[in-house]
Amino acid sequence: MTVMVDRTTTVVWDRALLDYDMGEHPLNPVRVELTMALARELGVLDRPGVRMVTPEPATDADLTRVHHADYLDAVRHAPLDPFFHGWGLNTDDNPVFEGMHEASARICGATITAAEAVWHGTTTRAVNVAGGLHHALAGRASGFCVYNDPAVAIARLLDQGAQRVAYVDVDVHHGDGVQAAFYNDPRVLTISLHETPLTLFPGTGFVEETGGPGAEGSAVNIPLPPGTGDAAWLRAFYAIVPSVLRAFAPEIIFSQCGADAHRLDPLADLRLSVDGQRAAYLAMRDLADELCDGRWVAMGGGGYALVEVVPRAWAHLLATVTGAPIEPATPTPMPWRKFAAERCPRATIPETMTDGVEPAVEHWQPGTTPDPVDRAILASRMAVFPLHGLDPHDPRD
Repeated sequence: MTVMVDRTTTVVWDRALLDYDMGEHPLNPVRVELTMALARELGVLDRPGVRMVTPEPATDADLTRVHHADYLDAVRHAPLDPFFHGWGLNTDDNPVFEGMHEASARICGATITAAEAVWHGTTTRAVNVAGGLHHALAGRASGFCVYNDPAVAIARLLDQGAQRVAYVDVDVHHGDGVQAAFYNDPRVLTISLHETPLTLFPGTGFVEETGGPGAEGSAVNIPLPPGTGDAAWLRAFYAIVPSVLRAFAPEIIFSQCGADAHRLDPLADLRLSVDGQRAAYLAMRDLADELCDGRWVAMGGGGYALVEVVPRAWAHLLATVTGAPIEPATPTPMPWRKFAAERCPRATIPETMTDGVEPAVEHWQPGTTPDPVDRAILASRMAVFPLHGLDPHDPRD
């Protein structure tokens, strides 16, 4: 790892990243296209210190650090065979498409590029909004994800000497693929806030999942009840994430920033606003600044309100990574509104960068507000805090 002096940001981008396209499917790449267009119109990509970098696809050697070689063969072969079956491919969730291996490898390459830029001191922060495909498993596609770019990039840094990598996942779905990849590796801390697996895919992410033998405490899960909104979600975040990160003392932080915890998302049942998501990005930035000299790699992830939510959420993310956050009341630029209407004629085009909410940060106190979110907080703290030498009942920890 190289220590940086100047604060810069690497934004990894290439229109070829839009080739990860499953056709008539919730994971429509237009959400990424509109995100980058909005960020560009807002001037975020032209800020001083921003480096735009074009990625190369990940190699087979990169991918097989996480995925099985015969699975890579299956991904290459599946688009050539209309009757292909197996490996989680050619299903409703994971339909095959032409160039699937190449498109998936390019997304992994983009996150590797972001991670290495930060690790080697080329930049302080980096972002790949097309990344965050956190469900892919070693030998199986899952949850719209073919290859697991966060896991592949983290594995690359481990090979280059990283000893303490923290991964924070705020997607509405549990980050199961990343957790599985490093469940027995004490060098990687995975933290996931998600809707309870009792009601939502992938059915994992219970508080009892805390890491394998020799890596106890390396997995932290915060499953939240349906209907959780900004204030309660942020209360859960602050009650657990900062304490565990401080105890772990990461050298670098990865964040998967899926936008599907928003109240308008059609595939889940949390109730965050864009303003609450913006607050989460600011919190993760501040933790990176506090704990690892700002070294932060951010990715996109889920998000299926393609126009109403994702572009605004991730434009806020890009602004947070590249410098000053965007003021919530900022109007969305008229050229972007016209472009969004052309690309998605039936969508409601948002006119500002806010949902009109001012999220309050409520500090958790044991036993004072015994609602379902507080029970979830206490259960998570009870499961994992002692493994980090922390007191689950002490709100100062």
